[in-house]
Amino acid sequence: MKYTLVALEGNQTVDLRAAPPMLVGRALTSDIPIPDPTISRRHAEVSIADGKVVIKDLGSSNGTFRNGQQVTEATCHNGDQVTFGKVQFVLHIEAPANAAMPTPAGPPPLPDHGMGAGHGAGGGAKMAGATIVKSLPADFRDLLASSLRSKEQEAVKSSPNAVTSERDGHQAQDRLTTLLDVSTQLTKSLSVDALLESIVDKTWGIFPVDRVAILLGDDTGALHPKIAKDRKGNTLEKMVPQSIARAVYGERQAIVSEDAGEDARFAGQSIVLQQVRSAMCAPLVGSEGRALGVIYVDCLFTRHRFTEDDLGFLIAFGGIAAVAIENSQFSERIRKEALARSNFERFFTPGLAARIANNPDAVKLGGDKRMVSVLFSDIRGFTAMSETMNPDDMAKLLSEYFTEMVECVFRHGGTLDKFIGDAVMAQWDAPIGEPDDPDRAMQAAVDMMAELDKLNAKWQAAKRPTLSIGIGLNCGEAFAGNIGSERRLEYTVIGDTVNTASRLCGAAGPREILLSEAFAKSLKSPPKLQSHPPMELKGKSQPLPVFSVVL
Repeated sequence: MKYTLVALEGNQTVDLRAAPPMLVGRALTSDIPIPDPTISRRHAEVSIADGKVVIKDLGSSNGTFRNGQQVTEATCHNGDQVTFGKVQFVLHIEAPANAAMPTPAGPPPLPDHGMGAGHGAGGGAKMAGATIVKSLPADFRDLLASSLRSKEQEAVKSSPNAVTSERDGHQAQDRLTTLLDVSTQLTKSLSVDALLESIVDKTWGIFPVDRVAILLGDDTGALHPKIAKDRKGNTLEKMVPQSIARAVYGERQAIVSEDAGEDARFAGQSIVLQQVRSAMCAPLVGSEGRALGVIYVDCLFTRHRFTEDDLGFLIAFGGIAAVAIENSQFSERIRKEALARSNFERFFTPGLAARIANNPDAVKLGGDKRMVSVLFSDIRGFTAMSETMNPDDMAKLLSEYFTEMVECVFRHGGTLDKFIGDAVMAQWDAPIGEPDDPDRAMQAAVDMMAELDKLNAKWQAAKRPTLSIGIGLNCGEAFAGNIGSERRLEYTVIGDTVNTASRLCGAAGPREILLSEAFAKSLKSPPKLQSHPPMELKGKSQPLPVFSVVL
């Protein structure tokens, strides 16, 4: 057997060896080197025992996962997604050419189902109306592939016709080869929609059917058609008889009906109206026995089109498809979470963004009142300057300026609330606060002045315009939360505390930091401050005591 780990991103492919265990780590000297910051120097071990791949975490900082679940030690199967830190791989297990499929440990091979006798759990039975039902054992994917091979080989041996025997032998080999090819191709990283299209395309090459459909279940257990086509590529609606689909999905049993229209078990009106004759349906069962949906194929005008072996092959094919679908769903969820986190990181520090992204309530409407510290900074004389500069130069200047200002906010644990023209609004304490947030806001304001001095020196040396800013700081109670509609939310703080900080910023002169008395009193380690006479600010009925930072 060949065991390979294939990275979902990049070109890294790792061939696994049987012994000794292979070390996964950040160092280039590791057996499986992964130069990624989320990988520990000694992250995990990968070993092969009794034909199975085992992953073992070595106390890594960011964990080891199988199909999205963090594990200390776990056995992995073909198509499983293995993640070290944030780096994702898919495990491929391939049999050598012309080699027999391995018989896995666990349940015995499926019994030889007679067409006239009933069978117990894990077997099948001839139902009224010529329906064959197969329950699925725990390890049905590998088990059915092995069972299919042995069953078809037995048929070859028992055939009295040498030509027929040879043909059946080739068919058995072709089907096993097809299973391996499908397993390899379907476990590649695809979107769920693209994967379903690929599964349908593969089905046409495997079964002599008129129509193919895939239905997936939701959290409530309801089935929803995702793709349904005929051989001409036409998209169909309501082609799957619900009586068949519900039985297969709910009972996790695969079904082949030799004459669905006369089948007492599936006497639904849709079967009669659609003139369905032969039909097969198998559940798509993912990890831990979870039913994801069903795959359905039928022939409209031909009875007795499918055999019990065809059903076994559909079960095996559906098992591979289910693993691929589950992996794609997991990958899409990871991509969406990564996108959400990257969007959060535009406004929050990386550590805070991670905490918010993991909070399921982070994107709901509403909020609460809380104590916040608010900073406004504004460029002095920006309007006059913009009239003398071309748009490209102005955009470049502002991009460099905003980059440094936002870095100052993030460096001290603040949240970028928004850009308002040439102004920056930032706040501390929401959605998650620290006891020294006023001091952090103060340090950010001082840093902003220092970083602007460095930028101005660089710009002046390049004979480019220089900037001057004023900053206002205030703290107090404000409403903090997601404001907007269900289609577009913006996390922000609003209230008199915010308005006062904005007014202080407007009153500040070039290279001046003004702060309210409430903000000054909240500082645990204040810089050198200078008191000013109370200022009259718009929206305030009484003059406000004001302080400035001695820079």
